[in-house]
Amino acid sequence: MTVRAKETRWQKIRKGWQLYLMLALPVLFIIVFSYVPMYGAQIAFKNYTVTKGIWGSEWAGLKHFDRFIHSYDFWRILRNTISISFYSLLAGFPFPIILALSLNYVKNLFFKKSVQMITYAPYFISVVVMVGIIFELLDPRKGVVNHFIQALGFEPISFMAKADWFQSIYVWSGIWQMVGFSCIIYLAALSSIDPALHESAVIDGASKLRRIWHIDLPGIMPIAIILLIINMGHMLDVGYEKILLMQNSLNMRTSEVIDTYVYKIALNSPGMNYSYSTMIGLFKSVINLTLLILVNQLARKTKQTSLW
Repeated sequence: MTVRAKETRWQKIRKGWQLYLMLALPVLFIIVFSYVPMYGAQIAFKNYTVTKGIWGSEWAGLKHFDRFIHSYDFWRILRNTISISFYSLLAGFPFPIILALSLNYVKNLFFKKSVQMITYAPYFISVVVMVGIIFELLDPRKGVVNHFIQALGFEPISFMAKADWFQSIYVWSGIWQMVGFSCIIYLAALSSIDPALHESAVIDGASKLRRIWHIDLPGIMPIAIILLIINMGHMLDVGYEKILLMQNSLNMRTSEVIDTYVYKIALNSPGMNYSYSTMIGLFKSVINLTLLILVNQLARKTKQTSLW
């Protein structure tokens, strides 16, 4: 690189220093909260104690990994985590697309904005309040759902006390809370489609369903594939807050997942086993990364949009 080329590049940076300053903030955030914590990942391979610190603790190799793989709870929590993740992905992925496509053809602006506001509002409800609403709706004595069931002549159901109902309650309440927020991304993608395509289709006599199938869906497909790849990269990241609040001793068979197990091992167990819980978190991250790479490669091989 010549001296003049370096000067030209530096002049460009000086000319747009405000943009580089704005870029520095998210980059700094990623470095501090994503890359710096990787230093602590070595705890997973040590018998970590607080008094000795990370460097002073003895190496344990893959002892904690072997302990987790051969533990009594391994297959149960792995099965629960994968089933909830796939259930959420399969059930929740189409709804934002359907809602966005429906709103895109609504002519009444007031109705369109009202539906957007109503579907978007649950996103701002906190996890604690959301779980409280779920408990109230599904209460076997005074819940609205059980009142409706009794009106049909059936016995009330204690939903939260039945393990078989847990995953469905978790997934569909999450869809209700997130569908409006996720819809915004697809509405933005639909707004970028050339209106001339729809005008030509209308002139040719195409129905709305034909226009959706041949214009709208291909237009938002790259965004949908990117989001699908990202979701696959978070397959084992179910989260623990909502599940932990919904858990009880009666539904533990289907509600215990990796994140809640790590939380209980790390903070609620008497020994505060940081090495064991860190290893489980690292195991989950490696699986997520592997799935992300595999799905991205699959998208590239099928000539679809990919992350890289």
